[in-house]
Amino acid sequence: MDGDRGEVGNFEALAMPLLPRLYNLAHWLAQDRDEAEDLVQETCLKALRGFGGFTPGTNFRAWIYRILRNTFLTSRTGLKAVAMVSLDDEDADGAFEPATGETPETRLLVRATGEMIRSALEALPVHFREVILLADVEEMSYQEIAATLAVPIGTVMSRLSRARRSMRAALGRQVQGTSHEMRMVRPTRSAG
Repeated sequence: MDGDRGEVGNFEALAMPLLPRLYNLAHWLAQDRDEAEDLVQETCLKALRGFGGFTPGTNFRAWIYRILRNTFLTSRTGLKAVAMVSLDDEDADGAFEPATGETPETRLLVRATGEMIRSALEALPVHFREVILLADVEEMSYQEIAATLAVPIGTVMSRLSRARRSMRAALGRQVQGTSHEMRMVRPTRSAG
């Protein structure tokens, strides 16, 4: 019995600091707060049950993120494969705000930029979206991502490169479309 309590204590010590980040990733993947909470809860239950199979000294974060990913992929949302990443968050507006010199124009620009990024991310297939989230949001190393996704490091590098290229292309198209729309709306000056 004491061994079980020690194992639960060890699990809690490793898992508790990761809960906010697990929830964040679950929310980005599922696009729904309630489903994200359910995913994290189910992930923790699965991880606790399987904690005896975790090898101490290895990367716990990658291990539990893999459980979260697999839980998501087998959930209703994940099975649809149409769940898109959402940057909508209570803190999202504030996260993009400039620290000083805030004007209505800068707020509009920041909001438009956030919407463009969200749209470009939403257009990515799940396997590209998750590698961008793990690398750029969760700041995982290639090794951690490879362990989380159960793919070779070369695959991680390739997916990340293609995902970023797709993001750049989508953002470029959006910027071109925005500048075209602005030219069409710009008032003409009268001669004289």
